Amino acid sequence: MADNWSRKKRSEVMGKVRSTGNKSTELKLIKILRQSNIKGWRRNQALPGRPDFIFRSRRVVIFVDGCFWHGCPLCYRRPKSNQAFWDEKVRKNKKRDETVNRELREKGWNVVRIWEHELKDPDSVAQRVFDALRD
Repeated sequence: MADNWSRKKRSEVMGKVRSTGNKSTELKLIKILRQSNIKGWRRNQALPGRPDFIFRSRRVVIFVDGCFWHGCPLCYRRPKSNQAFWDEKVRKNKKRDETVNRELREKGWNVVRIWEHELKDPDSVAQRVFDALRD
C-alpha cells in the first residue's frame, strides 16, 4: 500500500512516536493481570531497560514487546520504503533487548518478554506470568 503522506510528513509523524507507555499493549496486560487476580506488580521503576511491569519481591520483570518495533518472527513485516533504516532500527532494538535481558539476569531478575500478538490469548499470558512468579 502506498504511503499517503510526503516523506517530511511521515518523518514528523514517526518522530512523535514515543518509546514508553504504549497503552495498547500495557493496558491489555494490566487487564489480564487484574482478571487473573495477579497482584503485587509495579510500573515505572528504575531498572535497566525500564521494564513495563515489575514484581520486586519475586524479582520478576515483564516487558511487552510490540511486534513491529522488536521484530517479531511471526508478525514483523518489513516496510517497503526506507528499508535500510528500518532494518537497522529493528536490529538495534533486538540487540538492546538481548543486552537488557543479560544485565537483568546477571542481577538476579527473571525476565519475561511477551509479544504484542500473545495478548490475544489472555489465559496463556496469565499462565506465563504465574509460572514466572512461581520459579
